[in-house]
Amino acid sequence: MNKLLKIGAAAMLAAATLVGCSSSKSSEGSEEKPQEILIGISPDYMPYEGLDEDGKLEGFDIDMTKWLFDYMNENGHNYSYEFKELSFDTIITALQSDQIDLGISGFTYDEEREGLFSDSYYDSAQVMVVNADSDIQSSKDLNGKLVGAQQGATGEDVANDIEGAEVQAMQDVKVLMESLKAKGLDAVVIDQAVADNYAANGDYKVLDEKLLDEENIIYTTEKHKDLLDDINKAIEAFKASDDYQTLVKKWFGASGEVSE
Repeated sequence: MNKLLKIGAAAMLAAATLVGCSSSKSSEGSEEKPQEILIGISPDYMPYEGLDEDGKLEGFDIDMTKWLFDYMNENGHNYSYEFKELSFDTIITALQSDQIDLGISGFTYDEEREGLFSDSYYDSAQVMVVNADSDIQSSKDLNGKLVGAQQGATGEDVANDIEGAEVQAMQDVKVLMESLKAKGLDAVVIDQAVADNYAANGDYKVLDEKLLDEENIIYTTEKHKDLLDDINKAIEAFKASDDYQTLVKKWFGASGEVSE
């Protein structure tokens, strides 16, 4: 009887050990599935975001996003992300309808846009771009002129505030600038960094007058408040890093002003 009990106990112990080993392997062998984040982006806004010759996304926002998510994942989180290409004026609507989780596309704060927004990651301004041979020198010269702006951007609101200007809004910045080059527009109101990027080829010039000082931010919704808290911590670390200085110089050039 004692022998049978001992054999039975040993068998039970062996079975428990096998179950324990099996559970341990299962736990170790399976990785926690990352939280997938879908990001709306409009790749017509270099140096923030654009497409290279192979059709791949490039720009400051692209490099910054990778840095932010790498930082978050190195600090206890498990996120993965993917970009979804949209026209700029539809990104906020896509956020509000839960089609995407974040909007990263050279955004600046606009009180009329619903949602949550991150801390600033770069200082910006709305400026005027004209053709290199234009005699326009300031916003006062735009009375009765045709002024272009990106549809849905703060530049459209700023352009509408220019006295006497007739504003034409377009979805694609590249189309805007081609229209300016073809003399279909007299001026374009656009972000400082984007304006400088276009002016670098000599076809355009940027007027000294700044129409609006701004800060670049990331948009999301109340549903993703916890994610935004993580992003803000990552932005703080990003701006304090040497990588930030490097990326500012890479994409915005020597004239890029580093946000403090």
